[in-house]
Amino acid sequence: MRSDPSGAVPPGGAEPADATDPALETLRPGQPTPGAVGRVGPGADEGLADPGEVGRRQRHEVWMRRALEVAVTDPADGAPADDVDAVADIPVGAVVYGPDGAELAIGRNERELTGDPTAHAEVLALRRAAERLGRWRLEGCTLVVTLEPCTMCAGAIALARISTVVFGAWEPKTGAVGSLWDVLRDRRAIHRPEVYGGVLETENAAVLRAFFR
Repeated sequence: MRSDPSGAVPPGGAEPADATDPALETLRPGQPTPGAVGRVGPGADEGLADPGEVGRRQRHEVWMRRALEVAVTDPADGAPADDVDAVADIPVGAVVYGPDGAELAIGRNERELTGDPTAHAEVLALRRAAERLGRWRLEGCTLVVTLEPCTMCAGAIALARISTVVFGAWEPKTGAVGSLWDVLRDRRAIHRPEVYGGVLETENAAVLRAFFR
């Protein structure tokens, strides 16, 4: 059921859980919309947050700030980099959270550090989360990453059965979660996680611009 533009709720109806969700603003024309049939927007099968609890948007922002912290940390020694340029790898950070919201694993781009072409932040975080849990299925888990995943990472996310993906800056050149392709929300896929894009987009983009300046 779609929301009435006037804000009125049809008689006997109920307002969709995401009618005021800021994540709806990040949906782009033509993108598949995840969630339950007949509902609107990302995470449409989630109910409204309890007034006394941290809302979904706030929770995603808190988690994204943690991913940003990981992004600007030197993977060689685990210490914050004084200068983003001092770290050879592009500063992208990823964090996997369990169903209970506990942090399971982190990852930062390490291609230059390790010489591994697959050492993207998302892949490393997924590997470490799977190792910690002792299983490859990460159902119920959330992956938070500072940059829109590429095709490789989107494929790994789907194969890991991640339930929710939250990303920061859009990547118009290689993004595979809405920019160039939409791997995770392709309706032909057997697993489609819920996706929230553009969370703290400005802050995430600023870190990347500082690296490439």
